[in-house]
Amino acid sequence: MIKVLIIDDEPLAQSIVTEYLQAYPQFEIAQTCNDGFEGVKAVAHHKPDLIFLDIQMPKINGFEMLELIEQPPAVIFTTAFDEYAIKAFEAHAIDYLLKPFSKERFDKAIQKWLLQNEHSQIRPQVSVLNQEIRQPEERNRIVVKEGNNIKIIPIHDIIYIEAYDDYVKIFTQKEMFLKKKTMSFYEQNLNPSQFVRVHRSFIMAIQQLTKIEPAEKDTYVGLLKNGTRIPLSKSGYLKLKTVLGI
Repeated sequence: MIKVLIIDDEPLAQSIVTEYLQAYPQFEIAQTCNDGFEGVKAVAHHKPDLIFLDIQMPKINGFEMLELIEQPPAVIFTTAFDEYAIKAFEAHAIDYLLKPFSKERFDKAIQKWLLQNEHSQIRPQVSVLNQEIRQPEERNRIVVKEGNNIKIIPIHDIIYIEAYDDYVKIFTQKEMFLKKKTMSFYEQNLNPSQFVRVHRSFIMAIQQLTKIEPAEKDTYVGLLKNGTRIPLSKSGYLKLKTVLGI
């Protein structure tokens, strides 16, 4: 049996996918989820072969949900997302179904997945998709996973971000979180008037800076409100001065 999850907050969309799947007895719907939180847990529990995933959902969206999964299964998006944005990720997902979609269009998506699966082709890299398409709310928060818990960190709570192998460490006043993303990703996606990459290993929240102090051999450090000292590279120091207007 081919194990499937339906992850969508719209009951009508859930029922349509369920109805259309009845024509494929080899597919088993392991679970239907109403939001991304349920989806993350269901993927970990059922280890599905394929998921039908909405993008715009409450709590966390479909892209954020996929970020929290180490090895995402194959994805067919079921979404009302505008077609212009769809074109940007069309090459990375198995397929997308723009709501409202017909049985004929659904069948084409299923056949496309069956063909890829039959020939054991490499799955499209959903991680690439996540770095290319950003929903507006994602610019105001970062979603992280701690064990079985999912936490949403408001951007204004972040003090600094530090590189850590294939991850980054995200520091707030009270906690530190690990996220499997690159420094370049956050450098490109955080508001440059609020965050500056001052070193290859550090991105700093400008509002947390209290002082710039000289270190050794024409180098500097940034002193944050909580006492943390952040090294400033030569280029980072110049970028910081530009943003501060000094």
